[in-house]
Amino acid sequence: MFCLMPVVGHDVMTIRVSGTEGYGETAAERVKQYESLPFGHVHRHWMHLWPTTPSRVIDIGAGTGRDAAGFAELGHAVTAVEPTPELRTEAQRLHPHPAITWIDDSLPDLDRVHGLGERYDLVMLTAVWMHLDLGQRERAMARVAPLIGPVGTMALSLRHGPVPAGRRMFEVSAAETNALAARHGLAVIHQSTGPSQLGGPDVWWDRLAFRPQR
Repeated sequence: MFCLMPVVGHDVMTIRVSGTEGYGETAAERVKQYESLPFGHVHRHWMHLWPTTPSRVIDIGAGTGRDAAGFAELGHAVTAVEPTPELRTEAQRLHPHPAITWIDDSLPDLDRVHGLGERYDLVMLTAVWMHLDLGQRERAMARVAPLIGPVGTMALSLRHGPVPAGRRMFEVSAAETNALAARHGLAVIHQSTGPSQLGGPDVWWDRLAFRPQR
């Protein structure tokens, strides 16, 4: 699993999951930013790939819960995975939907998620993959791929551009991600690129979607 990093502040030591640096410390700002963007607008480019009947969705790196709540409102049963306690607490306060189950777990291993023994119709990995280094990305794909149901979809986005101060991010290409997914039996069904709605003109995103190869 991620390396756990001690962070000391206000005489309290908080254990951070490597890759989440900078999020707990700025949770109030993250809530303001993320919740200001409508769920449907953020995901308009690939919503046509999502299940249209009530299904099982897992949102890995669920943050403030905006997307988890959006899926729940569409009638889906949502497993929301978020390792940053400040974000998870705010998310549960903002979006107390009975169809959302919150889990404290993290990439690359997702041990608690795997302990559930479930497979999902939609696996969301939005704005999280770039926090993993190369070795973690390889481990994570091996753990995420088995979570996808036989006709399920995985949606993954990659951030490109300057790294905000205090964050841990890596430049990860779509080509590398597609090749890694293929080694784990996943085929690309969608690829698009677009500017960021947050972060300025120098930030842009790749949006990738995969399904198990048949």
